[in-house]
Amino acid sequence: MRIDRTIFFAAVRHSVFGGRLSEGQVAGIEALLTRFLARGWSDPRWLAYMLATAHHETGETLQPVRETFAATNDEAVARLERAFRAGKLPTVTTPYWRPDAVGRSYYGRGLVQITHRENYQTMSRITGLDLVAEPDLALRLDVAATILVVGMTEGLFSGARLADFFCGMKADWTGARKIVNGRDRAAKIAATARTFDAAIRAALVV
Repeated sequence: MRIDRTIFFAAVRHSVFGGRLSEGQVAGIEALLTRFLARGWSDPRWLAYMLATAHHETGETLQPVRETFAATNDEAVARLERAFRAGKLPTVTTPYWRPDAVGRSYYGRGLVQITHRENYQTMSRITGLDLVAEPDLALRLDVAATILVVGMTEGLFSGARLADFFCGMKADWTGARKIVNGRDRAAKIAATARTFDAAIRAALVV
């Protein structure tokens, strides 16, 4: 099977993006489509949920972002530090964004944000790149797409994986948020994923 890109993009342009797609949004979707298909065709609901996750995590841009949507590393670190000191990050016990001895900071980056040094180590093995030495590599679109697709497929973010929620007749669109971030915005992302799923199915060519 393959996806007719013309049909797919025409559908999501209106159903997901309100009638207009930017070059960046198209590039981000293409990167995820390419990486997903490169792993071998599987359940289209997996792809739909990946796209919806990236749509949410990047503020709808479908481009890799820094945590807090900061423009620079210093700004991201400063924003996180202010939020932590103000008590706005109650689940955080270790301030993972604070730079190490050589100035590297392991705050969230990507299409789905990876945090903490050990997770950058894990994704280094997945991508074949040294993300520990160069964490900003996670902001490269092809790298970010690989991290999202492999991470969600293999359960590298929380231990939960796509097959736990989409398999055979099972389709837990809301519960699938546990793959990345508990129940945060689960209903909203589920609705977006269902819309992506409809577009994918309309564009499938056997």
